[in-house]
Amino acid sequence: MKKVLYILLMGAAVTIFLISNSANAGQEKVIYVSINGNDQNDGTKLKPFRTLNKAATKASAGTTVFIRKGTYNEKLVVKHSGTKTKPITFKAYKNEKVVVSGKDLKDAEENTSLVTINNKNYVTVSGLIIQDLTSNVTNETVMGIYVTGSSSHITLENNHVQRIETHANDGNGHGIAVYGTSPMVDINILNNTVEDLKLGSSESIVLNGNINGFKIEHNLVRRNDNIGIDIIGYEGISNDKKNDYARNGFIKNNQVYDISSYGNPSYGEDYSAGGIYVDGGKNITIEKNTIYHCDIGIEATSEHAGKYAEHITIRNNIIYENYYTGISIGGYDKERGGTKNSIISKNIIYRNDTKGLDGGQLLLQHNIKKNVIKKNILTAGPSRLFIANHFTTNYANKLIMNVFHKEVGRTGIWVWKEEAYTSFPEFKITSKSDLKSSYLDPKYENENQYNFNLKKDSPAKNIVEN
Repeated sequence: MKKVLYILLMGAAVTIFLISNSANAGQEKVIYVSINGNDQNDGTKLKPFRTLNKAATKASAGTTVFIRKGTYNEKLVVKHSGTKTKPITFKAYKNEKVVVSGKDLKDAEENTSLVTINNKNYVTVSGLIIQDLTSNVTNETVMGIYVTGSSSHITLENNHVQRIETHANDGNGHGIAVYGTSPMVDINILNNTVEDLKLGSSESIVLNGNINGFKIEHNLVRRNDNIGIDIIGYEGISNDKKNDYARNGFIKNNQVYDISSYGNPSYGEDYSAGGIYVDGGKNITIEKNTIYHCDIGIEATSEHAGKYAEHITIRNNIIYENYYTGISIGGYDKERGGTKNSIISKNIIYRNDTKGLDGGQLLLQHNIKKNVIKKNILTAGPSRLFIANHFTTNYANKLIMNVFHKEVGRTGIWVWKEEAYTSFPEFKITSKSDLKSSYLDPKYENENQYNFNLKKDSPAKNIVEN
Protein backbone atom coordinates (compact mmCIF):
# COMPACT_ATOMS: atom_id res chain seq x y z
CA MET A 1 0.00 0.00 0.00
CA LYS A 2 2.83 2.40 0.91
CA LYS A 3 4.60 1.53 -2.36
CA VAL A 4 1.47 2.36 -4.39
CA LEU A 5 1.04 5.68 -2.51
CA TYR A 6 4.68 6.57 -3.14
CA ILE A 7 4.30 5.91 -6.88
CA LEU A 8 1.15 8.06 -7.02
CA LEU A 9 2.85 10.93 -5.19
CA MET A 10 5.87 10.77 -7.49
CA GLY A 11 3.60 10.78 -10.54
CA ALA A 12 1.77 13.83 -9.25
CA ALA A 13 5.06 15.63 -8.63
CA VAL A 14 6.28 14.90 -12.15
CA THR A 15 2.97 16.14 -13.61
CA ILE A 16 3.19 19.40 -11.62
CA PHE A 17 6.80 19.87 -12.73
CA LEU A 18 5.93 19.36 -16.41
CA ILE A 19 2.93 21.72 -16.22
CA SER A 20 5.07 24.35 -14.51
CA ASN A 21 7.83 24.06 -17.09
CA SER A 22 5.31 24.23 -19.94
CA ALA A 23 3.76 27.39 -18.49
CA ASN A 24 7.16 29.02 -18.01
CA ALA A 25 8.16 28.09 -21.56
CA GLY A 26 5.10 29.91 -22.86
CA GLN A 27 5.80 33.07 -20.87
CA GLU A 28 7.47 35.92 -22.73
CA LYS A 29 10.50 37.69 -21.42
CA VAL A 30 10.03 41.31 -20.29
CA ILE A 31 12.67 44.04 -20.22
CA TYR A 32 12.23 47.56 -18.90
CA VAL A 33 14.05 50.73 -19.89
CA SER A 34 13.90 54.03 -18.02
CA ILE A 35 15.76 57.34 -18.18
CA ASN A 36 16.32 56.79 -14.44
CA GLY A 37 17.74 53.30 -15.00
CA ASN A 38 21.25 51.94 -15.29
CA ASP A 39 22.69 49.63 -17.94
CA GLN A 40 24.35 47.68 -15.12
CA ASN A 41 20.92 46.73 -13.80
CA ASP A 42 19.13 43.50 -14.68
CA GLY A 43 16.37 45.15 -16.78
CA THR A 44 13.47 44.44 -14.44
CA LYS A 45 10.72 46.90 -13.62
CA LEU A 46 12.41 47.84 -10.34
CA LYS A 47 15.89 47.84 -11.88
CA PRO A 48 15.48 48.95 -15.50
CA PHE A 49 18.15 49.54 -18.10
CA ARG A 50 19.04 53.12 -19.00
CA THR A 51 19.45 52.92 -22.79
CA LEU A 52 17.52 51.58 -25.74
CA ASN A 53 20.77 50.12 -27.03
CA LYS A 54 21.20 47.93 -23.97
CA ALA A 55 17.60 46.74 -24.17
CA ALA A 56 17.93 45.96 -27.87
CA THR A 57 21.08 43.96 -27.19
CA LYS A 58 19.27 41.84 -24.60
CA ALA A 59 15.95 41.51 -26.45
CA SER A 60 15.97 37.98 -27.82
CA ALA A 61 13.01 36.17 -29.40
CA GLY A 62 9.91 36.35 -27.22
CA THR A 63 10.90 39.60 -25.51
CA THR A 64 8.74 42.65 -24.89
CA VAL A 65 10.73 45.77 -24.13
CA PHE A 66 8.66 48.23 -22.12
CA ILE A 67 10.00 51.76 -22.42
CA ARG A 68 9.12 54.14 -19.60
CA LYS A 69 8.28 57.82 -20.10
CA GLY A 70 10.95 60.36 -20.97
CA THR A 71 13.13 61.55 -23.83
CA TYR A 72 15.77 59.19 -25.20
CA ASN A 73 18.45 61.07 -27.13
CA GLU A 74 19.69 58.00 -28.98
CA LYS A 75 18.86 55.69 -31.85
CA LEU A 76 16.94 52.45 -31.48
CA VAL A 77 18.62 49.79 -33.61
CA VAL A 78 16.90 46.40 -33.48
CA LYS A 79 19.61 43.75 -33.05
CA HIS A 80 17.73 40.44 -33.01
CA SER A 81 14.83 38.73 -34.76
CA GLY A 82 11.77 37.21 -33.19
CA THR A 83 9.87 34.18 -34.44
CA LYS A 84 6.25 33.59 -35.40
CA THR A 85 5.43 32.33 -31.90
CA LYS A 86 7.95 34.53 -30.10
CA PRO A 87 8.06 38.00 -31.66
CA ILE A 88 10.06 40.92 -30.29
CA THR A 89 8.17 44.06 -29.31
CA PHE A 90 9.45 47.53 -28.38
CA LYS A 91 6.59 49.39 -26.75
CA ALA A 92 5.79 52.46 -24.67
CA TYR A 93 4.77 51.24 -21.22
CA LYS A 94 1.05 51.77 -20.59
CA ASN A 95 0.80 54.61 -23.13
CA GLU A 96 3.42 56.69 -21.31
CA LYS A 97 4.99 59.49 -23.35
CA VAL A 98 8.16 58.03 -24.80
CA VAL A 99 10.18 60.30 -27.10
CA VAL A 100 13.03 59.08 -29.29
CA SER A 101 14.78 62.30 -30.29
CA GLY A 102 17.42 63.02 -32.90
CA LYS A 103 18.02 66.53 -31.65
CA ASP A 104 21.60 65.80 -30.62
CA LEU A 105 22.58 63.79 -33.71
CA LYS A 106 25.05 65.46 -36.05
CA ASP A 107 24.92 65.54 -39.84
CA ALA A 108 26.52 62.63 -41.69
CA GLU A 109 26.81 61.72 -45.38
CA GLU A 110 24.77 58.52 -45.06
CA ASN A 111 21.35 57.19 -44.14
CA THR A 112 20.43 58.33 -40.63
CA SER A 113 17.35 56.96 -38.88
CA LEU A 114 16.05 57.09 -35.33
CA VAL A 115 14.62 53.56 -35.48
CA THR A 116 16.31 50.96 -37.69
CA ILE A 117 15.24 47.40 -38.51
CA ASN A 118 17.71 45.73 -40.87
CA ASN A 119 17.38 42.06 -41.86
CA LYS A 120 15.18 41.27 -38.87
CA ASN A 121 11.91 39.35 -38.63
CA TYR A 122 8.84 39.34 -36.39
CA VAL A 123 9.43 42.74 -34.80
CA THR A 124 6.87 45.29 -33.58
CA VAL A 125 7.53 48.93 -32.67
CA SER A 126 4.59 50.53 -30.91
CA GLY A 127 3.58 53.76 -29.23
CA LEU A 128 6.76 55.82 -29.65
CA ILE A 129 7.11 59.52 -30.47
CA ILE A 130 9.94 59.78 -32.99
CA GLN A 131 11.03 63.32 -33.74
CA ASP A 132 13.51 66.11 -34.36
CA LEU A 133 16.00 64.68 -36.83
CA THR A 134 17.32 67.27 -39.27
CA SER A 135 20.07 67.53 -41.84
CA ASN A 136 21.68 70.20 -44.02
CA VAL A 137 23.71 67.65 -46.00
CA THR A 138 22.62 66.73 -49.54
CA ASN A 139 23.94 63.15 -49.34
CA GLU A 140 22.28 62.36 -46.02
CA THR A 141 18.79 60.83 -45.98
CA VAL A 142 17.06 61.39 -42.65
CA MET A 143 14.32 58.99 -41.54
CA GLY A 144 12.13 58.49 -38.53
CA ILE A 145 11.77 54.71 -38.98
CA TYR A 146 13.82 52.72 -41.51
CA VAL A 147 13.11 49.07 -42.35
CA THR A 148 15.46 47.47 -44.88
CA GLY A 149 17.19 44.33 -46.11
CA SER A 150 14.98 41.24 -46.01
CA SER A 151 13.06 42.27 -42.88
CA SER A 152 9.66 40.56 -42.76
CA HIS A 153 6.65 40.26 -40.46
CA ILE A 154 7.19 43.82 -39.26
CA THR A 155 4.52 45.89 -37.51
CA LEU A 156 4.82 49.64 -36.92
CA GLU A 157 1.78 50.78 -34.97
CA ASN A 158 0.53 53.72 -32.90
CA ASN A 159 3.72 55.71 -33.41
CA HIS A 160 3.94 59.47 -33.87
CA VAL A 161 6.63 60.58 -36.33
CA GLN A 162 7.19 64.32 -36.58
CA ARG A 163 9.72 67.00 -37.50
CA ILE A 164 11.99 64.86 -39.65
CA GLU A 165 13.57 67.45 -41.93
CA THR A 166 16.08 67.86 -44.71
CA HIS A 167 17.15 71.45 -45.30
CA ALA A 168 19.46 70.66 -48.22
CA ASN A 169 18.33 71.88 -51.65
CA ASP A 170 18.49 68.36 -53.11
CA GLY A 171 18.04 66.49 -49.86
CA ASN A 172 15.90 63.51 -48.89
CA GLY A 173 13.86 62.61 -45.85
CA HIS A 174 11.21 60.06 -44.87
CA GLY A 175 8.87 59.67 -41.95
CA ILE A 176 8.62 55.88 -42.34
CA ALA A 177 10.67 54.14 -45.04
CA VAL A 178 10.60 50.44 -45.96
CA TYR A 179 13.20 49.45 -48.55
CA GLY A 180 13.19 45.83 -49.70
CA THR A 181 16.72 45.35 -50.95
CA SER A 182 16.02 41.61 -50.53
CA PRO A 183 12.64 39.85 -50.39
CA MET A 184 10.26 41.19 -47.74
CA VAL A 185 6.79 39.95 -46.75
CA ASP A 186 4.10 41.03 -44.30
CA ILE A 187 4.79 44.71 -43.63
CA ASN A 188 2.16 46.44 -41.47
CA ILE A 189 1.99 50.20 -40.90
CA LEU A 190 -1.01 50.84 -38.69
CA ASN A 191 -2.51 53.74 -36.71
CA ASN A 192 0.52 56.01 -36.96
CA THR A 193 0.61 59.80 -37.19
CA VAL A 194 3.21 61.16 -39.62
CA GLU A 195 3.29 64.94 -39.76
CA ASP A 196 5.24 68.18 -40.12
CA LEU A 197 8.01 66.76 -42.29
CA LYS A 198 10.38 68.42 -44.76
CA LEU A 199 11.10 65.68 -47.25
CA GLY A 200 13.00 67.12 -50.19
CA SER A 201 12.59 64.64 -53.05
CA SER A 202 11.22 61.86 -50.83
CA GLU A 203 8.02 60.68 -49.11
CA SER A 204 6.19 60.63 -45.78
CA ILE A 205 5.51 56.87 -45.80
CA VAL A 206 7.18 54.80 -48.52
CA LEU A 207 7.45 51.13 -49.50
CA ASN A 208 10.06 50.58 -52.20
CA GLY A 209 11.66 47.50 -53.74
CA ASN A 210 10.99 43.80 -53.29
CA ILE A 211 8.00 43.84 -50.92
CA ASN A 212 5.28 41.22 -51.30
CA GLY A 213 2.32 41.75 -48.96
CA PHE A 214 1.60 44.84 -46.87
CA LYS A 215 -1.05 46.83 -45.05
CA ILE A 216 -1.03 50.60 -44.57
CA GLU A 217 -4.17 51.30 -42.57
CA HIS A 218 -5.72 53.90 -40.24
CA ASN A 219 -2.78 56.32 -40.43
CA LEU A 220 -2.95 60.10 -40.23
CA VAL A 221 -0.55 61.76 -42.68
CA ARG A 222 -0.55 65.55 -42.83
CA ARG A 223 1.35 68.83 -43.26
CA ASN A 224 4.28 67.40 -45.23
CA ASP A 225 5.99 68.96 -48.23
CA ASN A 226 6.00 65.93 -50.50
CA ILE A 227 4.12 62.68 -51.14
CA GLY A 228 1.98 61.26 -48.34
CA ILE A 229 1.93 57.48 -48.95
CA ASP A 230 4.03 56.06 -51.79
CA ILE A 231 4.35 52.52 -53.17
CA ILE A 232 7.29 52.28 -55.58
CA GLY A 233 8.87 49.93 -58.09
CA TYR A 234 11.69 49.76 -60.62
CA GLU A 235 14.12 52.13 -58.92
CA GLY A 236 16.95 49.60 -58.61
CA ILE A 237 16.42 49.09 -54.88
CA SER A 238 16.14 45.29 -54.96
CA ASN A 239 18.98 42.92 -55.74
CA ASP A 240 16.39 40.93 -57.70
CA LYS A 241 15.55 43.15 -60.67
CA LYS A 242 12.55 41.04 -61.72
CA ASN A 243 10.86 41.66 -58.38
CA ASP A 244 11.97 45.22 -57.77
CA TYR A 245 8.50 46.53 -56.95
CA ALA A 246 6.04 46.57 -54.03
CA ARG A 247 2.91 44.47 -54.56
CA ASN A 248 -0.07 42.66 -53.08
CA GLY A 249 -1.09 45.22 -50.48
CA PHE A 250 -3.82 47.39 -49.01
CA ILE A 251 -3.91 51.13 -48.35
CA LYS A 252 -7.07 51.55 -46.35
CA ASN A 253 -8.88 53.95 -44.01
CA ASN A 254 -6.10 56.53 -43.94
CA GLN A 255 -6.62 60.27 -43.62
CA VAL A 256 -4.20 62.32 -45.72
CA TYR A 257 -4.25 66.10 -46.03
CA ASP A 258 -2.10 69.21 -46.45
CA ILE A 259 0.43 67.44 -48.67
CA SER A 260 2.04 69.80 -51.18
CA SER A 261 5.39 70.18 -52.90
CA TYR A 262 4.76 73.88 -53.54
CA GLY A 263 7.67 75.74 -51.93
CA ASN A 264 9.73 72.59 -51.42
CA PRO A 265 13.27 73.48 -52.62
CA SER A 266 13.32 70.33 -54.78
CA TYR A 267 10.11 71.33 -56.63
CA GLY A 268 9.82 75.10 -56.46
CA GLU A 269 6.31 76.16 -57.46
CA ASP A 270 5.11 72.76 -58.74
CA TYR A 271 1.96 71.22 -57.30
CA SER A 272 3.05 67.61 -57.82
CA ALA A 273 2.76 65.75 -54.51
CA GLY A 274 0.23 62.94 -54.30
CA GLY A 275 -1.66 62.20 -51.13
CA ILE A 276 -1.46 58.52 -52.09
CA TYR A 277 0.81 57.49 -54.97
CA VAL A 278 1.49 54.14 -56.63
CA ASP A 279 4.60 54.43 -58.79
CA GLY A 280 5.05 51.05 -60.44
CA GLY A 281 3.33 48.84 -57.85
CA LYS A 282 1.04 45.89 -58.66
CA ASN A 283 -2.06 44.28 -57.18
CA ILE A 284 -2.80 47.06 -54.71
CA THR A 285 -6.15 48.11 -53.26
CA ILE A 286 -6.63 51.73 -52.20
CA GLU A 287 -9.96 52.05 -50.40
CA LYS A 288 -11.93 54.07 -47.87
CA ASN A 289 -9.30 56.78 -47.55
CA THR A 290 -10.05 60.48 -47.17
CA ILE A 291 -7.68 62.78 -49.04
CA TYR A 292 -7.96 66.56 -49.24
CA HIS A 293 -5.86 69.71 -49.64
CA CYS A 294 -3.08 67.79 -51.41
CA ASP A 295 -1.66 68.55 -54.84
CA ILE A 296 -3.04 65.28 -56.25
CA GLY A 297 -5.49 63.14 -54.32
CA ILE A 298 -4.54 59.67 -55.61
CA GLU A 299 -2.11 58.90 -58.43
CA ALA A 300 -1.26 55.53 -60.03
CA THR A 301 1.34 55.17 -62.78
CA SER A 302 5.02 54.41 -63.28
CA GLU A 303 7.74 56.97 -63.81
CA HIS A 304 9.87 54.42 -65.68
CA ALA A 305 9.51 53.85 -69.41
CA GLY A 306 7.95 50.52 -70.32
CA LYS A 307 6.72 49.91 -66.77
CA TYR A 308 3.21 50.18 -65.37
CA ALA A 309 1.12 50.44 -62.28
CA GLU A 310 -0.97 47.30 -62.80
CA HIS A 311 -4.10 45.88 -61.24
CA ILE A 312 -4.61 48.86 -58.97
CA THR A 313 -8.06 49.13 -57.41
CA ILE A 314 -9.06 52.63 -56.26
CA ARG A 315 -12.49 52.42 -54.64
CA ASN A 316 -14.77 54.03 -52.08
CA ASN A 317 -12.43 56.92 -51.34
CA ILE A 318 -13.45 60.51 -50.59
CA ILE A 319 -11.19 62.89 -52.50
CA TYR A 320 -11.95 66.59 -52.30
CA GLU A 321 -10.51 70.07 -52.78
CA ASN A 322 -7.08 68.96 -53.93
CA TYR A 323 -5.06 71.56 -55.76
CA TYR A 324 -4.27 69.94 -59.12
CA THR A 325 -6.58 66.94 -59.56
CA GLY A 326 -8.54 64.32 -57.68
CA ILE A 327 -7.33 61.08 -59.28
CA SER A 328 -4.58 60.79 -61.87
CA ILE A 329 -3.47 57.81 -63.93
CA GLY A 330 -0.85 57.58 -66.65
CA GLY A 331 2.60 59.04 -67.17
CA TYR A 332 3.15 62.79 -67.19
CA ASP A 333 4.97 62.57 -70.54
CA LYS A 334 5.50 60.04 -73.33
CA GLU A 335 8.84 58.96 -71.90
CA ARG A 336 7.24 57.68 -68.68
CA GLY A 337 5.39 54.44 -68.07
CA GLY A 338 1.66 54.26 -67.44
CA THR A 339 -1.34 52.52 -65.91
CA LYS A 340 -3.15 49.41 -67.08
CA ASN A 341 -5.74 46.82 -66.05
CA SER A 342 -6.85 48.93 -63.10
CA ILE A 343 -10.23 49.90 -61.65
CA ILE A 344 -11.41 53.28 -60.33
CA SER A 345 -14.85 52.80 -58.75
CA LYS A 346 -17.35 54.25 -56.29
CA ASN A 347 -15.21 57.22 -55.33
CA ILE A 348 -16.49 60.66 -54.35
CA ILE A 349 -14.34 63.07 -56.38
CA TYR A 350 -15.38 66.53 -55.31
CA ARG A 351 -14.29 70.02 -56.39
CA ASN A 352 -10.63 69.32 -57.01
CA ASP A 353 -8.37 71.40 -59.30
CA THR A 354 -8.76 74.32 -56.90
CA LYS A 355 -5.67 76.06 -58.32
CA GLY A 356 -7.07 75.97 -61.86
CA LEU A 357 -4.26 73.81 -63.25
CA ASP A 358 -6.48 71.93 -65.75
CA GLY A 359 -6.25 68.66 -63.88
CA GLY A 360 -9.99 68.43 -63.33
CA GLN A 361 -11.48 65.72 -61.17
CA LEU A 362 -9.99 62.83 -63.11
CA LEU A 363 -6.72 63.31 -64.98
CA LEU A 364 -5.97 60.76 -67.71
CA GLN A 365 -2.40 61.07 -68.94
CA HIS A 366 -0.05 59.06 -71.20
CA ASN A 367 -0.01 55.29 -71.66
CA ILE A 368 -3.28 54.24 -70.07
CA LYS A 369 -4.60 50.87 -71.20
CA LYS A 370 -7.59 48.69 -70.37
CA ASN A 371 -8.63 50.56 -67.23
CA VAL A 372 -12.22 50.65 -65.99
CA ILE A 373 -13.70 53.82 -64.48
CA LYS A 374 -17.13 53.10 -63.03
CA LYS A 375 -19.78 54.28 -60.57
CA ASN A 376 -17.86 57.36 -59.41
CA ILE A 377 -19.55 60.66 -58.55
CA LEU A 378 -17.64 63.67 -59.86
CA THR A 379 -18.35 67.28 -58.90
CA ALA A 380 -16.43 69.91 -60.87
CA GLY A 381 -14.26 72.51 -59.16
CA PRO A 382 -13.52 76.09 -60.22
CA SER A 383 -12.09 74.98 -63.58
CA ARG A 384 -15.40 73.17 -64.36
CA LEU A 385 -13.35 70.24 -65.70
CA PHE A 386 -14.70 66.79 -64.96
CA ILE A 387 -12.30 64.68 -67.00
CA ALA A 388 -8.99 65.99 -68.34
CA ASN A 389 -7.56 63.73 -71.04
CA HIS A 390 -5.18 66.03 -72.89
CA PHE A 391 -3.37 63.22 -74.74
CA THR A 392 -4.25 60.63 -77.36
CA THR A 393 -2.37 57.69 -75.76
CA ASN A 394 -5.63 56.35 -74.35
CA TYR A 395 -6.33 52.73 -75.30
CA ALA A 396 -9.38 50.57 -74.54
CA ASN A 397 -10.36 52.34 -71.34
CA LYS A 398 -14.00 52.06 -70.24
CA LEU A 399 -16.30 54.60 -68.60
CA ILE A 400 -19.27 52.87 -66.96
CA MET A 401 -22.18 54.26 -64.91
CA ASN A 402 -20.36 57.36 -63.67
CA VAL A 403 -22.38 60.28 -62.31
CA PHE A 404 -21.33 63.81 -63.22
CA HIS A 405 -22.78 66.43 -60.90
CA LYS A 406 -25.10 68.77 -62.81
CA GLU A 407 -25.37 72.23 -61.20
CA VAL A 408 -27.80 74.97 -62.13
CA GLY A 409 -26.13 77.81 -64.02
CA ARG A 410 -22.80 76.01 -64.39
CA THR A 411 -21.42 74.30 -67.46
CA GLY A 412 -19.31 71.19 -67.20
CA ILE A 413 -16.28 70.49 -69.39
CA TRP A 414 -14.99 67.10 -70.48
CA VAL A 415 -11.69 66.71 -72.36
CA TRP A 416 -11.26 63.41 -74.20
CA LYS A 417 -8.22 62.68 -76.40
CA GLU A 418 -7.38 66.39 -76.63
CA GLU A 419 -10.91 67.46 -77.61
CA ALA A 420 -13.01 69.54 -75.20
CA TYR A 421 -16.78 69.06 -74.88
CA THR A 422 -19.40 71.06 -73.04
CA SER A 423 -22.18 68.78 -74.23
CA PHE A 424 -22.55 65.67 -72.11
CA PRO A 425 -24.26 63.66 -74.89
CA GLU A 426 -21.40 64.42 -77.25
CA PHE A 427 -18.85 63.45 -74.62
CA LYS A 428 -20.67 60.16 -74.00
CA ILE A 429 -20.53 59.30 -77.66
CA THR A 430 -16.89 60.16 -78.22
CA SER A 431 -15.70 58.48 -74.98
CA LYS A 432 -17.95 55.47 -75.55
CA SER A 433 -19.40 55.86 -72.08
CA ASP A 434 -22.16 53.38 -71.34
CA LEU A 435 -25.84 54.37 -71.53
CA LYS A 436 -26.17 54.52 -67.74
CA SER A 437 -23.53 57.23 -67.33
CA SER A 438 -25.43 60.28 -66.06
CA TYR A 439 -25.31 64.05 -65.76
CA LEU A 440 -27.53 64.89 -62.78
CA ASP A 441 -27.63 66.23 -59.24
CA PRO A 442 -26.64 63.34 -56.91
CA LYS A 443 -28.22 65.14 -53.89
CA TYR A 444 -25.68 64.91 -51.11
CA GLU A 445 -27.04 65.17 -47.57
CA ASN A 446 -24.83 68.17 -46.73
CA GLU A 447 -21.95 68.75 -49.10
CA ASN A 448 -21.08 72.09 -47.45
CA GLN A 449 -20.14 70.10 -44.36
CA TYR A 450 -18.41 67.44 -46.48
CA ASN A 451 -21.14 64.96 -45.73
CA PHE A 452 -21.24 63.02 -48.97
CA ASN A 453 -23.91 60.54 -48.01
CA LEU A 454 -26.70 60.51 -50.58
CA LYS A 455 -30.24 61.52 -49.69
CA LYS A 456 -32.92 58.86 -49.83
CA ASP A 457 -34.37 60.36 -53.00
CA SER A 458 -31.01 60.68 -54.75
CA PRO A 459 -31.22 59.59 -58.41
CA ALA A 460 -27.60 58.44 -58.13
CA LYS A 461 -28.25 56.07 -55.26
CA ASN A 462 -29.20 53.03 -57.29
CA ILE A 463 -26.45 53.72 -59.81
CA VAL A 464 -23.40 53.89 -57.55
CA GLU A 465 -24.41 51.91 -54.45
CA ASN A 466 -25.41 48.64 -56.07
